[in-house]
Amino acid sequence: MIRCKTAQEIALMREAGKIVSLTLKELQKHIRPGITTKELDAIAEEVIRSHGAIPSFKGYQGFPGSICASVNEELVHGIPSSRALREGDIITIDVGAQYEGYHADSAWTYPVGEIDAETKRLLDVTEQSLYVGLAEAKPGARLTNISHAIQTYVEAHHFSVVREYVGHGIGQHLHEDPQIPHYGPPNKGPILRPGMALCIEPMVNAGSRYVKTLADDWTVVTADGKRCAHFEHTIVITEDGCEILTHCGNESPTS
Repeated sequence: MIRCKTAQEIALMREAGKIVSLTLKELQKHIRPGITTKELDAIAEEVIRSHGAIPSFKGYQGFPGSICASVNEELVHGIPSSRALREGDIITIDVGAQYEGYHADSAWTYPVGEIDAETKRLLDVTEQSLYVGLAEAKPGARLTNISHAIQTYVEAHHFSVVREYVGHGIGQHLHEDPQIPHYGPPNKGPILRPGMALCIEPMVNAGSRYVKTLADDWTVVTADGKRCAHFEHTIVITEDGCEILTHCGNESPTS
């Protein structure tokens, strides 16, 4: 069941979103060759807790980290570890924060130092696909208008959209109804209404759309070993469009 949030609930989610944004901005300062994903995890937890929030992911279904840290061909759910980043890597950091009982969630894929042109194009297209989708997030529209817009944009740039992992509702629970695929036909699914809180998070592969899960039962990687990217915002549907609750302050000028 999809439940529209009250103004008071949205205010709490807005605070959670600010904390997520501050966490990502702080992490971006530390992304460089040599730092480990476990060190980034510790920084994130400190920022989240120092603002009176709780890391949404830590302990969630047994996940051990405060962030998901996924490098290169790792799509989602990468476990923070002693792995050190290297020049030319990319890293997706997914952050969630729970503030006074309400969650916000955002992910961003960052370059580590200088990256090659094709990887940069992958990041640019994936980021822009998020905003193409958000342009369809408005009251009275059908949910899959978001899905269709993202798929059309990504495939026009000759990348592929992952099917197995989707966006979701959010609020008192990290994952709520509805599920939001990033592919499919338009004009399907529920009608968007003011107060709906959603996480839109296109996951895009440089090669085929297929993925697999590693032996740790968490880390999802591309099946062909090629790189991937993931960008996510928490939004709320408003009377005339949507409000992004997790502005990172590092969006590209075209966003």
